[in-house]
Amino acid sequence: MKQAIQAGTSILVLVATLYSGSATAHGKVSMEEDSCMRRLGDSSMVHLSAYQPQYEPADQYCTEIPKGGNTFLVVDLVDPALRDIPIGMRIVRGSNETEDETVSYVRPSYHPDGVIKGETALDKGEYTVFITGEAVPPVRYEYPLRVEMINYAKTFRAAVGPMIAALLLTLLGYKIMQSKRVRQWRSSRGS
Repeated sequence: MKQAIQAGTSILVLVATLYSGSATAHGKVSMEEDSCMRRLGDSSMVHLSAYQPQYEPADQYCTEIPKGGNTFLVVDLVDPALRDIPIGMRIVRGSNETEDETVSYVRPSYHPDGVIKGETALDKGEYTVFITGEAVPPVRYEYPLRVEMINYAKTFRAAVGPMIAALLLTLLGYKIMQSKRVRQWRSSRGS
């Protein structure tokens, strides 16, 4: 029984270690680790959030948008110096700012509050958000967007931990059922 408890504890620690890496809720990480943060040089940073309140009012997304439809894009100009230059935003279907179809455009202007807001209707597919500032040298950030597209690699990585946990728990259950004490207990109950 002591061995079963030790094995169970070891499995729980292993599962917790493996599964903790897959918890990546947007907004719960430091700025350096946030995948929605873009840095230019040492201090110039912007942050993108996408919202679809018609589906999930409280959820915010970054580059993986679960459904097509009206999408609100909010760019936070983290660096205060960016608030003093004209900054615009262009969303294109595809990845080429000049050759692909522009689906939404916010003209360059000053944003003293540090927030650029835009709304667009996005269909299933790949898009790119280009954020450009009229400065010397020019400021430019890019965000690839995937709308209604399954990221199989991410899905697989998220499923590996629970699959390993289920396999280890099945193995542990099998070992416990095969132990001498369990067999003796079953045979004593059958008599």
